[in-house]
Amino acid sequence: MILESELQEIRKMLTEAKRPVFIFDDDQDGLCSFLILWKWQQKGKGIPTKGKIDEEMIRKVQEEKADLVILLDKPLVEQEFISGIQVPIIHIDHHPLLTIEAPNYHYYNPRKERANDERPTSYWAYQITKQNLWIAMIGIIGDWYIPEFTEEFQKQYPGLIPEANSPGQVFFDTEFGKLIRSFVFSLKGKSQEKSQCIKILTRIEHPNEILKQETARGKFIWKHFVSLEKKYQLVVKQGLAIKTRGKILLYTYPTEQDSFTSLVSNELSYRRPDKIIIVGRIRNEKMIMSFRANNLILPPIINKSLEGLTGYGGGHDHACGATVRTDEFGTFMTRFKKYSSEATRKK
Repeated sequence: MILESELQEIRKMLTEAKRPVFIFDDDQDGLCSFLILWKWQQKGKGIPTKGKIDEEMIRKVQEEKADLVILLDKPLVEQEFISGIQVPIIHIDHHPLLTIEAPNYHYYNPRKERANDERPTSYWAYQITKQNLWIAMIGIIGDWYIPEFTEEFQKQYPGLIPEANSPGQVFFDTEFGKLIRSFVFSLKGKSQEKSQCIKILTRIEHPNEILKQETARGKFIWKHFVSLEKKYQLVVKQGLAIKTRGKILLYTYPTEQDSFTSLVSNELSYRRPDKIIIVGRIRNEKMIMSFRANNLILPPIINKSLEGLTGYGGGHDHACGATVRTDEFGTFMTRFKKYSSEATRKK
């Protein structure tokens, strides 16, 4: 867990900052973490980003003249970035621990106290502010966790989550799941569209603004959601149609389509819980992959499969991402099949 004394430290730094810059992972957990913290103080700049945080991000921070940098839900941060930032850095995350050290770097991760505590970053953002419960629930359940305050949410917003049997059931079989996907899809599309969606989400106060299109801003988010939901459902349908005899369901889809890799892997894992799910998409001569496995610890297998190859991977025990060059993808898959089979036999 993140200690109350640490939450107090974060509150103090956020309150005192005048020009904070939030750098958050471009998924629902990162987005919701940013929205919760921004709405609390209503100041600063939000920057969604994929992959590693490295020295290329230093220029963006300097352009904003930040007096505080907040990293949210980012598992891969390079020492070069930390060393290049002269102002205090808050890093709130829940992935495997990093070993970065710098006098201005403040690292908060529930795994420091308990190794298997994977409660999402949006969970801790809510603990910091105790505001915007509905946004917190989007990020938390969207990151595959049912929090202890679910009943409180059900009382405040009746009907949105009739039952919370599992994250997958809420995500893909309830009205609230549409709300989660509307947040996910707000991070997709052209850069200008994403920026507009994020700005609008900072102004939305109630889920019905989106689900029932009660305001103009809610209608905008809903329209964006509907346009991408059709494409998403088609990609899912194609993935579910794949026949496989083995334990691995590998599904790659064309690069020209919108990126639904992580979301599709979640739904395929929910619909096909007996399979190891790998969803891949080619971009810039790289295979970008999302892995899900309900009964297998993924990071050691992925890291071993990547040894000597040009790529990287990271994430949780049962949900990971990885990238490898397309000309090395065949080698990677041969290794992954071998090592995952060996790990399954050892169980």
